[in-house]
Amino acid sequence: MMAEMIKAYRQSVGDVRFIGKRYGDSDRVDGMFAARWDEWWANGWFEAIEKQAGASPNDTFEDSDAYIGLMRDKPGEPFQYWIGMFVPIHTDVPEGFAYIDFPKSAFGICWVYGKEPDIYMKEAQCWEKLREEGFEGVLDADGACWFFERYGCPRFTAPDEKGNVILDIGFFVK
Repeated sequence: MMAEMIKAYRQSVGDVRFIGKRYGDSDRVDGMFAARWDEWWANGWFEAIEKQAGASPNDTFEDSDAYIGLMRDKPGEPFQYWIGMFVPIHTDVPEGFAYIDFPKSAFGICWVYGKEPDIYMKEAQCWEKLREEGFEGVLDADGACWFFERYGCPRFTAPDEKGNVILDIGFFVK
């Protein structure tokens, strides 16, 4: 079975800070950022962010405790891929990390259901699904599009009886 888009919905969030590390196309291995994720696990970098965010990072908004692959795309500029987490807006940034503050926003979220690796690289299909559902994209002040992979627990971490998981793909929307 190929991956399928099984749910699309709007999620409203207040002001949030994204803390993580930024990567570019030169950081890919075999076209992917999996090796960068391996570095995160090996170095305990998510734990450093969670410690700064406090005991309940999920209090920011539903699924804000998930690990994020945040992407920035703007024609004529280098592609950015960030790994990290959304945290409360005033969270201190641990040494060695960078951050981006986002104002009150709405996300268009699409759930991609299937097996790894079939669930990856489905951003274009998710965007089409969200557009079909009436969502409109929003660009930042510099004209860039921001979107993300959200690895939520237990949707992504606990396969169902068929061995499938759910990867959230989100876009900033109006």
